Amino acid sequence: MAEIDPKLATLSRSPSEALAMYLQPVQTADSLRNQAYAMLKQAIADTDIYSFPEEVQLDKRVLTEALGVSRTPVREAMTLLEQEGFLRTVPRKGIFIVRKTKTEIVEMIQMWAALESMSARLATLRASDEGIAGLRRLFDAFRDSAPSEHLDEYSQANIAFHQEIVRLGGSKLIADTIRNIFIHVRAIRKMTIFQSDRAARSIVDHMRIIEALERRETELAEKLVRQHSLDLAQFVSEHCDFLE
Repeated sequence: MAEIDPKLATLSRSPSEALAMYLQPVQTADSLRNQAYAMLKQAIADTDIYSFPEEVQLDKRVLTEALGVSRTPVREAMTLLEQEGFLRTVPRKGIFIVRKTKTEIVEMIQMWAALESMSARLATLRASDEGIAGLRRLFDAFRDSAPSEHLDEYSQANIAFHQEIVRLGGSKLIADTIRNIFIHVRAIRKMTIFQSDRAARSIVDHMRIIEALERRETELAEKLVRQHSLDLAQFVSEHCDFLE
């Protein structure tokens, strides 16, 4: 029997059911609310919220069943996520995942550019040779083929690359500050990598960044990382009309 393409299967599910795919029953060692909060937040990060034609409405029943807990910890977790700006309640309609406007996304990418470029600068001063070498290994699978031939895999490697630069910078404050921004920036990076042959240009940028980091060229590494994200901000501004 032929396997069903996960993407096609996802299209037949409701948004809440699609998000629930990323959930698993919580354990009892920690607070049920805290575990439900962490899992829901990660599921929101993993869900391509901008790929749906409308805002994603959450179904508490579906999420509660996926988590294997009562409604109370799920409700409390969703309240925390609403306080953090990830969810919003619409009277008589329900709870929705917050999606940003194009202007907000561009501003978030610009902030990302500032923070990630500083991480790159710090990485040239703090990161081990082994840590920097790990950046190359993220793209080993694309040495003998174009990224366009493996776009899903390349998209994941692309996202991991940017997360790893922040980690290599070694600043907990930057990592904490950028974490919530990344939930939205990640979704946009994942969507735009498929457009206008951006994957091919992206891997060229990544190799130049890696080379600058390997040579400990602090100013160049910082500049290249910043410009890479600013190019994304410009692309979103000019081409991502679906964010309006």
